[in-house]
Amino acid sequence: MLATLVGLLGDFDRAEEATQEAFVIAAERWPRDGTPDNPRAWLVTTARNRAIDGLRREQLHSEKVRQLENEAPIPEVDQAIPDERLALLFGCCHPALSVEAQVPLTLRAMGGLTTREIAAAFLVPEATMAKRLTRAKSKIRDSGIPFRVPAEEELDGRLDAVLAVIYLIFNEGYGGRSTLSTEAIDLCRGLSGLMPE
Repeated sequence: MLATLVGLLGDFDRAEEATQEAFVIAAERWPRDGTPDNPRAWLVTTARNRAIDGLRREQLHSEKVRQLENEAPIPEVDQAIPDERLALLFGCCHPALSVEAQVPLTLRAMGGLTTREIAAAFLVPEATMAKRLTRAKSKIRDSGIPFRVPAEEELDGRLDAVLAVIYLIFNEGYGGRSTLSTEAIDLCRGLSGLMPE
């Protein structure tokens, strides 16, 4: 879901905010009205609509608002990487970003780790990591780095960063968040199926 929204909005922070708002709305409505037939599409559409509302309120990016309003149906995940989580992982590990930016950004998006947790994993002060994450998000936005699932021939160039992220997610699971270790193992199995060599 986050990968789709970053691709639509071209702004990591705005996509994260819209995603969080969509989940809050779902938590309020679904127990009362029932879960929709296609929860993912509902969440993405709600998040996209919240982002459009935010853009309107700020009276910025009028061209982007028109583009989002006329957007085609929510694209399906690229079949080259059928697992959405792996697609997001490879998308975050864009070669225009340094590995020092790729890995923390991906841990934030994929693992839901806080800036403090990521800083601890890298043995740097929290303020340093906060700046690193802000610079990475700004570079994606300001440079117009396309957030998309890479083509199959681009995967090898991103593999080292993807492996580092999976390793750090696994490690974080030993700090008391065992679901993260399970997630990392699952990601590793998916990666092994995607790139058996």
